[in-house]
Amino acid sequence: MNEEVSRILKMVEEGKINADKAQELIEAIGKEQNNNSIKVLENDNIMDKMLKIKVNSASGDNVDIKLPIKLIKILLNTLGKLPIKDSTPGMENIDLNVISDAIDEGLVGKIIDVKSANGDIVEVVIE
Repeated sequence: MNEEVSRILKMVEEGKINADKAQELIEAIGKEQNNNSIKVLENDNIMDKMLKIKVNSASGDNVDIKLPIKLIKILLNTLGKLPIKDSTPGMENIDLNVISDAIDEGLVGKIIDVKSANGDIVEVVIE
């Protein structure tokens, strides 16, 4: 049993919420966990998916990019052969193999979720 459900049951026990409210909260937790979960597909099906990159900056700049997984796989194979990490500022901390491995493994769902201290948000999702 996860920690959130335990807290909800404790609130019922203490009389802070009723059983109906507890059920509603537990269902909401289940939906949230399902939305954030990573699933594994067969490799044939993964190639029909899209890689979605969403960037929301604290300064108000918002970027949404959707690319077919087939194209991403070709680009990652090509970029892996180029000295891009050494010559491009900001690329030294980015491991392109993480995305490539996620595709190879057939992972679907949110694979990268970054929230910076200044409020910038970056999400990478395979759908």
